[in-house]
Amino acid sequence: MRSKLFVPGSRPELFAKALAGEADGLSFDLEDAVTEARKPQARQALADLLASPQVAGSTKTLIVRVNALGTPHFAADVAAIARPGLHMINLPKPGSADEVREAARAIELAERANGFRDGVDAPIGLLINIESPRALRIAHELAGAHPRVVGLQIGLADLFEPLAIDRRDVAAVQNVMLQLRMAAGEAGVQVYDTVFADVGDPDFFVAEARRARSLGFAGKSCIHPSQVPLANAVFRPTDAEIAHAQKVVKAAEGAAEREVGAFLVDGKMIDGPFLVRARTVLETAIRLGLVQP
Repeated sequence: MRSKLFVPGSRPELFAKALAGEADGLSFDLEDAVTEARKPQARQALADLLASPQVAGSTKTLIVRVNALGTPHFAADVAAIARPGLHMINLPKPGSADEVREAARAIELAERANGFRDGVDAPIGLLINIESPRALRIAHELAGAHPRVVGLQIGLADLFEPLAIDRRDVAAVQNVMLQLRMAAGEAGVQVYDTVFADVGDPDFFVAEARRARSLGFAGKSCIHPSQVPLANAVFRPTDAEIAHAQKVVKAAEGAAEREVGAFLVDGKMIDGPFLVRARTVLETAIRLGLVQP
């Protein structure tokens, strides 16, 4: 997901517009964006949406951010929205690997209760929020806690605000980004950048997205539709990257025939890690329709 747009679960009038929009992923929110009094209605609205024809043909990645494990809403959230067609459940504020495993067990039970068919319906993945000092410290444990974990996501508001850390401090943000990228890399999962709340400052949003991309992030979260095309543009492979990747893959085929392990492309030595990167760039470009398979 180059872009992942948050949509309040309590605003069903926005659902159809979000599904028709440009975001690669939609994160329907039952947590911070929904007041305590409206959580039951929001939960039911999302359950109805996920059971509707609106999402049946959607190509978007569909996510629901549920309430945290320690709240009275978690179990009801998971039971209501763990339905075929949902790709991920976003787990906020995890404090341990055991909590991740507990969430995974709850999802499995809900899938069974909601009629998931083995071998037909894809199991729901877990996207883990990293939004506390403890979660940051044990991010690698959270990422590797269960096979359902498919990614990590930064939550800087919860992480920085209580500690009075400047949200615009580039060095502080990059430090967190690098830690999470390494934790995700160890577990073999994706990592997604946080939101930027100042919708009126698109230049900072783009600069932050570029820094995230340079650190190997897969995409960025958005809180307003105007941010979606900005994220999509940043996290798409550039034409130069695609052309270089094509050269690398073609040269690798020739090197394999000659039984050569390392070779030059445009004066640069290429071996295994660079070939992996080139193939990833081409796979992304094909998926986005930028080149033909």
